[in-house]
Amino acid sequence: MDKDLTTAVLYNSQCPICNVEIGHYARYAGEAGLPIRFDDANTDALDHWELDDDTAARRLYVHHDGVLISGVPAFLVLWAQMPRYRLLGKLMGLPVIKQLASLAYDYVFAPALYRSHVRRVRKSSAVIPN
Repeated sequence: MDKDLTTAVLYNSQCPICNVEIGHYARYAGEAGLPIRFDDANTDALDHWELDDDTAARRLYVHHDGVLISGVPAFLVLWAQMPRYRLLGKLMGLPVIKQLASLAYDYVFAPALYRSHVRRVRKSSAVIPN
């Protein structure tokens, strides 16, 4: 990781929802000159994360100050780095809200997005007879 860069985000660009959301954050960070790197898990950037492609596709990962974080805590770290999202991060980080958001992400949203990803991969790798 770059010496001046303390935050990197790993996301699945093949997930339409993930791509739109993280793409928005990447554009904002770029326009604001924020030192955040956004790595697509479907490229060779994944090699720097010490995660396999299946694990990387299951949830959002953030590497911040030498620590790998995933799920809702990763969003909280990411939002804390972006002035426009700091208030959202503080609200989502409140104890009861964070617990509920983590449960929803871990048991509903992330698994649903992952299942959709697996279906897309299977569909795209299916051989169509001529």
